[in-house]
Amino acid sequence: MKIVITGGAGFVGSTLCLQLKSKYPAYEIIAFDNLKRRGSELNFADFQKQGVLFIHGDIRNNEDVQAIGSFDVLIEASAEPSVTAGLDSDPTYVINNNLYGSINCFNACIRNKAKLIFLSTSRVYPIDTIEKANFIEKESRFVFDENQTSEGISPKGISEKLSLEGARSFYGTTKLASELFIQEYGAFYGLQAAVTRFGVIAGPRQMGKTDQGVVTLWMAKHFWKQSLKYIGYGGTGKQVRDILHVDDLLDLVDLQIHQIEKFNGKIYNVGGGLENSVSLQEMTKICEKITGNSIKIDGVAETRTADLRIYITDNSRIENEIGWKPKKSVETIFQDIYDWIKKNENQLESILK
Repeated sequence: MKIVITGGAGFVGSTLCLQLKSKYPAYEIIAFDNLKRRGSELNFADFQKQGVLFIHGDIRNNEDVQAIGSFDVLIEASAEPSVTAGLDSDPTYVINNNLYGSINCFNACIRNKAKLIFLSTSRVYPIDTIEKANFIEKESRFVFDENQTSEGISPKGISEKLSLEGARSFYGTTKLASELFIQEYGAFYGLQAAVTRFGVIAGPRQMGKTDQGVVTLWMAKHFWKQSLKYIGYGGTGKQVRDILHVDDLLDLVDLQIHQIEKFNGKIYNVGGGLENSVSLQEMTKICEKITGNSIKIDGVAETRTADLRIYITDNSRIENEIGWKPKKSVETIFQDIYDWIKKNENQLESILK
């Protein structure tokens, strides 16, 4: 089998490339990437060591995509991942990359009669609907109340039943638009596709920044004893996300590659779930425990544009229909990131510090 992974030198992409090659040595694995994100070049040595082929290209350029040649599966992991992309500047880049670039990938799948694994996002759901949900403020976190006016929101989190009406960010809208195009390609061209709306994904190899990769950012700041900020919602650090270990994502993608008929024509929410949810306050305590370091954290009351007080993935549908569920805990995620930073401290210091 020949598998192409766009965004193959990024966090999720590189992990998929290396672990799929390790598990299936006879498969031809191709990492396709434009190397825009700083730190992505650090994966070259591992690619060469494990026999992953790297192609430098950009999905926005159809000629680059066509130059890949034939393949059996394309995993689309190349998105501009920042929720704030295009909100305070021209949104052209995020639209070109996440929509038009993805369409180039879909067309390549049709030419090659190949399967598509599309990594979508929980950010397709409208901001105002989630922000207006009833919540309770507890000692260290916000939680969704049992009494809600919108279907699809419960203490377990956000399910696929939540309405898509409303604004969501250019990032979320481009991913939702791509989902709609996949439906068209499926209906009229027979494209077989697995579409998954992932929440926060974390683990080793993620070059964390404030707007994307907050789990790595939090651990890195504790590792190098630098300051942080609780931004928004009163500056108390009680906002919550559920976190999915990238290894758990790999297990699901592996299943999608080999049993796509179970996923074709369906869309699933996938994340760490309520059991693997954590607030910024709680993240701080975990990082302090693992590193032994306590750092200065200031509070900024003003909430950032497009932020969410709570986002937790309700995994009920995929657990019931597919039988998949996350295996790795929040503590394991942080420990794995710490071990990765410690092992590669010299390489990562200039990028993460």
